[in-house]
Amino acid sequence: MSEEEKAPADAGAPPVPGWPAESAQRQEKARALRALGVETYPTRFERTHRLGEVVEAYGGQTLEDHEALAVDVRVAGRVLTKRGHGKASFATLGDGESRLQVYVRSDDVGESAYEIFDLVDLGDFLGVAGRVMRTRKGELSVQARTIVVLAKALLPPPEKWHGLVDVELRYRQRYVDLVANPDVRSVFLARTVILRELRRHLDAMGFVEVETPTLHTLIGGAAAKPFETHHNALDMDLFMRIAPELYLKRLVVGGFDRVYEIGRCYRNEGISTRHNPEFTMLELYRAYATYETLMGMAEEMLRSVDDGLARAMPAEHARWKSDRPFVLDEPFARVPMRDAIGRALGRAHLTDDVLVRIGKDPSAIKSWAGCSDRAKAIDWSNFHKAATKADSGGEREFLTYEYLVEPFLPEDYRSRSGDKSLPVFIVDYPFETSPLARRSDVDPTRVDRFELFVHGRELCNAFSELNDPEDQAARFQAQVDKKARGEDETMDYDEDYIRALEHGMPPAAGLGMGFDRLAMMLTCQPSIRDVILFPLLRPEK
Repeated sequence: MSEEEKAPADAGAPPVPGWPAESAQRQEKARALRALGVETYPTRFERTHRLGEVVEAYGGQTLEDHEALAVDVRVAGRVLTKRGHGKASFATLGDGESRLQVYVRSDDVGESAYEIFDLVDLGDFLGVAGRVMRTRKGELSVQARTIVVLAKALLPPPEKWHGLVDVELRYRQRYVDLVANPDVRSVFLARTVILRELRRHLDAMGFVEVETPTLHTLIGGAAAKPFETHHNALDMDLFMRIAPELYLKRLVVGGFDRVYEIGRCYRNEGISTRHNPEFTMLELYRAYATYETLMGMAEEMLRSVDDGLARAMPAEHARWKSDRPFVLDEPFARVPMRDAIGRALGRAHLTDDVLVRIGKDPSAIKSWAGCSDRAKAIDWSNFHKAATKADSGGEREFLTYEYLVEPFLPEDYRSRSGDKSLPVFIVDYPFETSPLARRSDVDPTRVDRFELFVHGRELCNAFSELNDPEDQAARFQAQVDKKARGEDETMDYDEDYIRALEHGMPPAAGLGMGFDRLAMMLTCQPSIRDVILFPLLRPEK
């Protein structure tokens, strides 16, 4: 058989269109490797150690500890650096968790293997069998006896693995981002730890984790615009769930006293640093509890999860904790909405007539904005526009809170030292803005509800649950009436849920928390996209 007949079928294949020149060179090297009989994408390579295990086990040994270092290992990783000196070369392997140098010498691996090593590029995966050693400069290394190409990278890495700084490219090519930016990997490891610690804490409290449908026949559980889909076999229009609330409360009716779900939810809303159309939410329900019970539970849960993160990732946690603009180890503020509005009005040198005239008297905005520097910072235009659509005093009160209070929570509520902000529970909302919450026994214009804000970001929403089927039916009907008037973000009338309540639901309280926002908060990330591995992006042009 001629040499041409032995050549791989793709030996003369042209470079992939649009690839950089270096990629064409890498294709040539791949063909050269196959011509030498090397399988560039082999099935397996059995490791004896991760790179970090070698570093941990032998990193303390000195150059003089020849016997202790003389251990045979089989390691593998991506080639991050490579430099050669005649018949001897060095490469640094990385496996995401750690890095380790390998020393490749022609006399040790043989001329043919050394020729193969010459065809290895940065980004390739390499398996190495050899002996642990230290170089004359004292660097821990593996002296190779055998090298195996495990995967040929046909695209070059970012320059020195630190060239991927374009934010959108980082989100789009997360597989490169994770290699190029070690801190990114730490954030996603932290996300996993936070999820594990959250489950551990809730399981220890006797909560049961369940799964409920993500395809719903009705819009319910929250006021938001859903994604719509269609089931072909049943010829049914369906909605991707915006919250699991109503199904979880059905389980409380059925006898699950403490129940939770951590799962994906979908809302057809805008994208921002705090919003992604697909996100992860924790929802929990606890029978025989009130929203006040859940305030204490939320504080305890956040500190417990953060302590778990500190144990699992001490170095990274210390850095994140230092960088946080807030504290978790002091009692959180608990402020009724009316009190928060009154305090904000005073700080802006405004009076209560804002609540009455906003949305009705645009001429007053100019005088209000001139009352103080704080008043100038208020988004009066959008506040007025939203208030024109308010149907009640309760809705206007809530909007006043949203525009006059919420943006200023970090500066109004401070830690004891004053250098960081304090998490804030805003409690006792107007009943018109909370269609699933129980009315207050003290003031029927209020509901037993809180939202938790950490440095101005909403993290939790919770309330004592409404378990009166007649009251719930009336509130569902109010939502239907709003929809008829053209409101987008409303719930449907859920007859089956009313039927469930008619079978009797015990007093209960529920909490919903954006898990992505929790991960952002604890790891000091500026955008929700920084804690979602593959956030939604526009298609590439």
